[in-house]
Amino acid sequence: MEGIELLYERMYNYENETRVEEMTMRVGVLGATGYAGQELVRLLRRHEEVAELVLSSSSVAGQGYEEVYPHWNGQNIGILQDEDVPDLDVLFCALPHGLTASRARGFLDRKIKVIDLGADFRLNSAQVYEEWYKLKHPDVDLLGQAVYGLPELYREKIKGQSLIANPGCYPTATLLALVPLLKEQLLQTEMLVIDAKSGVSGAGRGVSLGNHFSEVNENFKAYGVASHRHTPEIEQELSRAAGQPLTVSFTPHLVPMTRGMLITIYAKVKEGINEADLRNCWLKHYASEQFVHLLPQGTWPQTKFSSGSNHAFLQLTVDRRTGNAVIVSTIDNLMKGAAGQAVQNMNLVVGWPEELGLSGTALWP
Repeated sequence: MEGIELLYERMYNYENETRVEEMTMRVGVLGATGYAGQELVRLLRRHEEVAELVLSSSSVAGQGYEEVYPHWNGQNIGILQDEDVPDLDVLFCALPHGLTASRARGFLDRKIKVIDLGADFRLNSAQVYEEWYKLKHPDVDLLGQAVYGLPELYREKIKGQSLIANPGCYPTATLLALVPLLKEQLLQTEMLVIDAKSGVSGAGRGVSLGNHFSEVNENFKAYGVASHRHTPEIEQELSRAAGQPLTVSFTPHLVPMTRGMLITIYAKVKEGINEADLRNCWLKHYASEQFVHLLPQGTWPQTKFSSGSNHAFLQLTVDRRTGNAVIVSTIDNLMKGAAGQAVQNMNLVVGWPEELGLSGTALWP
């Protein structure tokens, strides 16, 4: 009996020591006062394995987080630091393009895992980056080390990596819908039309005329027509899936709502391919995924299905008159399109269960 009791005692001590070790993770957020940064704070504060959260904002360093976001009042979030980052295990960078790439090497040299919510490492080509972002890439050599962080497509490549390029919101919704179908060569590729709509929070927290209430309210407009910076990111990943260079027609629109994103895609199916083939492809690819859902036939995605959650919803049909597949995808642009996916990537990088900190469905109504 004494031997069994000693064994149980050792098992208990080992489990608790392991738990304490797991709970020493120090996580930081650069750009913590932007919309994506604040969403990261919301998720990381409830994450079971994050022991310490360090928040940074160069514009309001020294202020309490509750001063910037009063809804956090009384919850002891802490004082915002400048960008002199202490030793951390994981660092989220929610910064404008160009800023993360200029500093990432220093973080990586200190063994800090970097998850970039900006555009600096999403594109494989520095030339393409410079063409679309009008900025010389600050660290071209790091492009080869970065892994594109869309877990449902590249999960095994993300695990254990040190530099993750968190995808853009429009690319996430588009790629989840199209990549499996292109991999299985079910669609023609000569003409892919991506008609996208996003809530105003996708533009960030910065003040600009186009985002004023009186400009957005009771209004609906296209923007970045034939020139939006997410275009090369979408084309890069769709080309990878199809095994050939692809060009898409991508048009985003601004919708007078706070958050949410809905993508409608038009593509011709290949000869002999029907709606069941397309649906079965999705079912096969996403059968075990907890954040991507194919809706029952006849139920079409709505932005409220995903609001406040990390879930994506898909639906499609084939128009018999035109031969076009009509594909609809919806996500929350700040969650699966930004902070939620970034936390999902952190879980994969560190080796935690993928859903940690991301449980819960949408807010309704």
